[in-house]
Amino acid sequence: MKVFKSIQNFSKIPNAVVTIGTFDGIHTGHKKIIARLREIASSINGETVVVSFFPHPRLVLFPDDNDLKLLNTEEEKTDLLAASGIDNFNIIDFTKEFSRMSSLEFVRDILVNGIGAKKLVIGYDHHFGRNREGSLENLRELAPLYGFEVEEIPAQDINNIAISSTKIRNALLLGNIVTANSFLGYNYSLSGNVVKGNQLGKTIGFPTANIAVKSRYKLIPANGVYAVKVKMFDAMYDGMVNIGVRPTINGQSLTIEANIFAFNDIIYDQTITVYFVDRVRNEIKFSDLESLKEQLKKDKEFCATMLSKNKNEYAGI
Repeated sequence: MKVFKSIQNFSKIPNAVVTIGTFDGIHTGHKKIIARLREIASSINGETVVVSFFPHPRLVLFPDDNDLKLLNTEEEKTDLLAASGIDNFNIIDFTKEFSRMSSLEFVRDILVNGIGAKKLVIGYDHHFGRNREGSLENLRELAPLYGFEVEEIPAQDINNIAISSTKIRNALLLGNIVTANSFLGYNYSLSGNVVKGNQLGKTIGFPTANIAVKSRYKLIPANGVYAVKVKMFDAMYDGMVNIGVRPTINGQSLTIEANIFAFNDIIYDQTITVYFVDRVRNEIKFSDLESLKEQLKKDKEFCATMLSKNKNEYAGI
């Protein structure tokens, strides 16, 4: 997949089949759009193009709003799109100036003159351009004027529940990993560097890798203990992760600590990725460290059993 960080670096493509959107959390609804994109491109000997934006528009338009948390970093999004078979990924630098571009200017200057769109595939209820003025009806009016066709993919349902990035975020914030993963079609993940902690886990027989997540906007699931797969050095390990403030030792700051099964090497400054399989329990304040140690033994046994039954359930592991 070719990746472009500027529309100026993009060469117009004959028979470009295009979709646009933020594509946060490349979920099963997005994959339906991508599959249709590829189907059309194959039928007209064209190339697929995904147009997205960075930073996320809300971060630019509402800089004081710190509530937005993203499902995918740009690196994760790029990897997922590449794995899905997209030919071209164009990341537009989203600025306040760009946000003032009208829907007509966007269609004419970006989609048609910049990319060469012959077919535009969009998701349900898609809006674009200044003040989100562009709509499906707007696109259908402009299509014959600029020589492209437009197709809308209807809302995708799983058990009659419309899939959206918002629903996935809400599931993760409640710790409902199974629901989030089913919507995503792959295991939700966090990546970061291993940093030095207080080494308490080591003293009770459960050494942990303390993960400093790279992106401040990456969504962290609800506090609690999770069964996870851990990727490092191109190898995969079973493990469990605790997200929380460590109330047993009166901790105050949020930490993400991974206990990696059958692994005891020192890995400070290494990048690791944890893939969430399921949530085991809430974070609990224990009366003493011995009680915590006994619970961790039970957690580890439970996680090991769970992970043995969930091998590669979703793509992305």
